[in-house]
Amino acid sequence: MTGETDLKTLLASMTPELLAGTYVFVTLASGLPQPEGLEAVMVFREREGVTLIVTEEAAREAGLTASFRCRMVTLNIHSSLEAVGFLAAITTRLAAAGMGVNPVSAFYHDHLFVPADRAEEALDLLRQLAEDSAG
Repeated sequence: MTGETDLKTLLASMTPELLAGTYVFVTLASGLPQPEGLEAVMVFREREGVTLIVTEEAAREAGLTASFRCRMVTLNIHSSLEAVGFLAAITTRLAAAGMGVNPVSAFYHDHLFVPADRAEEALDLLRQLAEDSAG
């Protein structure tokens, strides 16, 4: 199953869902092990170190310095990894509202990490985008 590629269908059919919990980004210096028992929703390795997205509580318990207190919005449509313009349209809409976003694409869905204090606003903007695209 490869997922949807049609931009209009993706935008009109997405059903954004705000997941429970508050997340943060943390980084570990290159070569340092991930703290035992720390569950990350995302791990990305760069030359400078390893970035983890973890719950705020998990970061605090592990004694890690956190950045970007955020909430996760899952776009409940199976988007293709080869879809063109989906995240561009979404991030453009959020940027127009002065909102930063950190998108993560996984095999089945795209996920957005939005500022924790603006999560409900992001959800409203995304629902409006879907409605506008369906019309």
